[in-house]
Amino acid sequence: MHRVAVLALSGVIPYDLSLAVETLGRVPLSNGENGYHLVVCGTEPVVAAGLFRIATDHGLEALADVDTIVVPGCHDVDVDTPADVIDALRSAHAAGTRIASICTGAFTLAAAGLLDGKRATTHWYAADFFRARFPAVQLDPDVLYVDEGQILTSAGAAAGLDLCLHMVQRDHGAAVAAIAAKLAVMPLHRSGGQAQFIVRNQLPVSVIGSRTELDAVLEWIEQNAHRDLTLAEIAEQAAMSIRTLNRRFQAETGQTPMQWVAGVRVRHAQELLERTSHGVERIGRDVGFTSAANFREQFRRLAGVAPQSYRNAFRERALDEVYSSAS
Repeated sequence: MHRVAVLALSGVIPYDLSLAVETLGRVPLSNGENGYHLVVCGTEPVVAAGLFRIATDHGLEALADVDTIVVPGCHDVDVDTPADVIDALRSAHAAGTRIASICTGAFTLAAAGLLDGKRATTHWYAADFFRARFPAVQLDPDVLYVDEGQILTSAGAAAGLDLCLHMVQRDHGAAVAAIAAKLAVMPLHRSGGQAQFIVRNQLPVSVIGSRTELDAVLEWIEQNAHRDLTLAEIAEQAAMSIRTLNRRFQAETGQTPMQWVAGVRVRHAQELLERTSHGVERIGRDVGFTSAANFREQFRRLAGVAPQSYRNAFRERALDEVYSSAS
């Protein structure tokens, strides 16, 4: 089981800490187990957290015995990170532990020197102060999260959920991540490069009550993306003109309707690549792409790798889990 430590420093933002615990604590696998074993650790048995206190069951020594460390944000970014925290994070990083920050938790990672020369993000409100304090970091304040492999950073509030779901997908696949997203009543389909300022989320299915005119058509696209959809057909389904549809999609999702359709198809393809032995070209057709070349191009653009490479990665992970269970 993947072991995760959530770090609670003095002044921790309770929302950031709890969203990591609750999201990663509700990742059911097919064998009935949860995908993660979580512990909360800190520099003190009880740490300040705004209007209340948080008790921690583990000290910093727990950071040396986990696979992933999540560092939530703190209210006061001008407070120096304790030296023992910096030492513990550096040691964990040197040992190959994955480390992720939520919101202003990026200040803690940067103070430890873990972000030097890397792309990173943080809450847009703290971006100017971060850039002035850590000029060696390639800060991108306009995105939801940044995945640099071993180091990941996210913006504030709901972007931390996006990052947690992204890690679930990396660790356990799109199908498991979709379940975790539904349990969290949270969209799965937001990519890290999406702007922080986009209000509307990219829902894979309608999991909450209708709030705008797009909710119904987004769910309809989810169910019909495998068909040869046209912009005119989507507009008709939404009961809008094509011009109004385009304007509404841009305003609420930051994408065109057909870009949204492509994203849904790629996500469906990821699930089929993980769960079936169907050929890549067949999967492309099954999810709605009219040509294998277009499928590969769109998949690589949105997933970052070729479809076969994506499948191979999950086969290797499955074999690793089998060997780990046998040993």
